[in-house]
Amino acid sequence: MQPNFQTANKPIASSQTLWFLFIFILMIPFSLHAQPATSGSEMLAFRLSPGQDLKTEIEKKVAESGWKAVAIVTCAGSLNKAHLRFANQSEGTEIPGKLEIVSLTGTVSSAGSHLHMSVSDSTGNTTGGHLLSGNPVYTTAEIVLVILKDFEFTRETDPTFGYKELKVIRQENPIKK
Repeated sequence: MQPNFQTANKPIASSQTLWFLFIFILMIPFSLHAQPATSGSEMLAFRLSPGQDLKTEIEKKVAESGWKAVAIVTCAGSLNKAHLRFANQSEGTEIPGKLEIVSLTGTVSSAGSHLHMSVSDSTGNTTGGHLLSGNPVYTTAEIVLVILKDFEFTRETDPTFGYKELKVIRQENPIKK
């Protein structure tokens, strides 16, 4: 006799049915024909030194290079203070003290950036938000970027909230850097 899964003494499904669903769910990724996001990408790793501003230097590196679509892969380092804008707030908040960068993610292009960062203090308290300028490096910031050569990131005002939001354009003649 096979066990039944029950609720309020009524069978929900037999174990055979659950095994079938389990196998079916496992097969879904193999049945999808996803097109790769890009056929050309390049990685760049660099380090920021004490005193350099995290956001300013990332945007400067992207602007000077002419790259049109960049994403943050990772960042590890520390800051003298952080300047973040929390969710649904119009102004930024300065977080004083020596802070560890626990996470940095987002997109960057000459059309603008959208970066989020989390930092933790000496007691492990962690906070995060939208990265603004005014985040001086304390000891180091080790950054890895991916350049998406087949794409261009632009920004267009979304009428829903009035923010300039990401628009992704596939380039016909991608950058060959």
